[in-house]
This record gives sequence, structure tokens and C-alpha cells, in this order.
Amino acid sequence: MRVVLSPEGSGRETGQIMSNSRKRHTPEQVVRKLGQADRMLADGQDVAAVCRELGVSEQTYYRWRNQFGGLKADDAKRLKELEKQNATLKRLLAEAELEKAALKELAEGNF
Repeated sequence: MRVVLSPEGSGRETGQIMSNSRKRHTPEQVVRKLGQADRMLADGQDVAAVCRELGVSEQTYYRWRNQFGGLKADDAKRLKELEKQNATLKRLLAEAELEKAALKELAEGNF
């Protein structure tokens, strides 16, 4: 953790404590927090207060809302698994295409 200094550069501390480490939330945690946010918003709190309570920025809240909006925890977990599998398959396809192009070039004798 570090203490943020005043913008004037005078060396005075503002008293705000910033954390250098980022926390990664699992899809289940995100869906749970979005459900909690929905309840808090229904109770009349504004988005800024909800985000402070959840410990995330408003930008993160809206990104989560776009990505996990209507999902349940199991659906979110499955989505992340599928995204990881898709990335692996794309990488394998790219490697296969590269090998195919190299073999084609060798067969033509243009090396």
C-alpha cells in the first residue's frame, strides 16, 4: 500500500491509502455482487454509493453489467470456460495454418 501525496507536490499526505494490488473476481463473485447491487439500487441508493459498498469502480460495475448482466453464477462460470477454450482453439488453428503455409511454400520450392 502507498499513501497518496497532495497534488501540489508539497510532500503533505492527503490521508488516502491506495492499494497497488488488483483483485480479480471470479465469475460467481461478479454475479453475486451484481445481484447485491441490484438490491441496493432497488432500495434507492445511487450507483456511486453501490460501487463504494462493493469496493469496485463505476467503470468496473458497468463493464460487469454489460458482460454478466442477466447471467446466473453457473452460466457465468460456463461462459468463462468457453471463452478460454475458444482462445485455445484459435491459437491451435493459427498454428495449423502457419504450418500449412510453410509446407506449401516448401512444396513449391520458393525458399
